[in-house]
Amino acid sequence: MKETPEPINEKELIARVKNGDERAFAQLVKLYEQTVWGFAFKLCRNKEKADESYQDTFINVYRKIDQFDSRSKFSTWLYTIVANNCLMNRRKRKMDGLLESLDDAPDVGNEDVQKQLAVWDDSPIDTMMNKEMREQMDAAIQELPDEYKVVFVLRDLEDKTAEETAKILNLTVPAVKSRLRRSRIFLRHKLHGLMKA
Repeated sequence: MKETPEPINEKELIARVKNGDERAFAQLVKLYEQTVWGFAFKLCRNKEKADESYQDTFINVYRKIDQFDSRSKFSTWLYTIVANNCLMNRRKRKMDGLLESLDDAPDVGNEDVQKQLAVWDDSPIDTMMNKEMREQMDAAIQELPDEYKVVFVLRDLEDKTAEETAKILNLTVPAVKSRLRRSRIFLRHKLHGLMKA
């Protein structure tokens, strides 16, 4: 007869990871891998970039687990690491892009590049939006400044509260609300013509 695995106690698991238990770390990764990759994908809007942020996040967790002090939820600390990794990777790519010559820069209007844009995860919004609208929304989200994009993704795609988002990003709740409002206005403006059609 097969043994039923015991439910995982997160605090105990984190304590074991802090003591160097690699099996506990593997369990922690398994427990949060979908959350981390899903958030990274929604923020990066690209599978390869999400994969890179996913790996960087768990490397950071492994190296810095001792810095987690249990005053906030572990998932909040994890979201902070993912957001920082996505934003740092994006800044690094921007710097790399500046160093490229203009002749060698990829054509972002190219059909192949456009095909690489990620599509939305299955959700109720998918049933309402056609392919063109999803592509327009993805393009508009990509145009959001980083500080607005991360707030938009956390609040409207990850369904985090203003308070949770503020903790993750080390902002005040009013700052989160302001950035969310601005991101929604920006997206509404970008998608205005499509909404009227």
